[in-house]
Amino acid sequence: MNVKILCQLFVQYLQLEKNSSQYTLGSYEKIIEQFIAFMEQQEITSFSSVSYSDVRLYLTTLHDKQLSRRSVSKHISCLRSFYRFLMRENVAKDNPFALASLPKKESLIPRFLYKEELEQLFGISKLDTALGQRNQALLELLYATGIRVSECCNLKLNDIDYQIGTILVTGKGNKQRYVPFGKFAGKALQTYIEDGRNKLLINGNSTEDKVFLNFRGTQLTPRGVRVILSKLIEETSITCKIHPHMLRHSFATHLLDNGADIRSVQELLGHSNLSSTQIYTHVTKERLQKVYNAHHPRA
Repeated sequence: MNVKILCQLFVQYLQLEKNSSQYTLGSYEKIIEQFIAFMEQQEITSFSSVSYSDVRLYLTTLHDKQLSRRSVSKHISCLRSFYRFLMRENVAKDNPFALASLPKKESLIPRFLYKEELEQLFGISKLDTALGQRNQALLELLYATGIRVSECCNLKLNDIDYQIGTILVTGKGNKQRYVPFGKFAGKALQTYIEDGRNKLLINGNSTEDKVFLNFRGTQLTPRGVRVILSKLIEETSITCKIHPHMLRHSFATHLLDNGADIRSVQELLGHSNLSSTQIYTHVTKERLQKVYNAHHPRA
């Protein structure tokens, strides 16, 4: 069977049977297409003809491109899953990626924003404009809940419960969870939805049920959120680059710094494995100073 057709069948399998997100589907399809290009360069005509030595050569090309360990691991995991699918469909007899070892994970501490930096961000938006109200609600909600940018963009009006202060979030694999939000996020959301959002709807579709809209009155995209945050950070004295996940990092770090237990933070973030949450168990300089001052007799 044509290699590109097999790639499409695998993507359909992930979508229908594994309920994978659109992000995962696009990422895996791109990786397999890159591997197909490698096969064409090596004059390998079928997936069943790929050997372990071919896999090692492919991984060498990834390292030559200076891909991060995380990206290389993603390539291996994707192609390993792809070959399991090919074996199930009797297209390949064995899995040449089964012996490929995943690179050791880089122990990087997630970049987060300090409270002083967040206060600067929260004071930037012009609350007398529709876009300013939207930006404020966006910032407050991302930090108050720690939700992913895709989850934020897909949030619907009916997902917000102001009475008990929670939102219903649909995460990876369409798994749903309730996440609470505080009074600052609640006030910012109500102001935006009752005023600014209605003004934005004039330019678009009045039946749009997504919470966050762009200036055209249609659903805001994750890329649009990144652009908004980049423009906001330029108006502050903060020197680092910002991305939506940084607010998620800040949410988790500040919760743990203030005594929240890791299992609760795991549930709030929507992590399937505790190991994903453990990257936030680093301590900030501020917390170290507080511990030192509170417990050292000569502080």
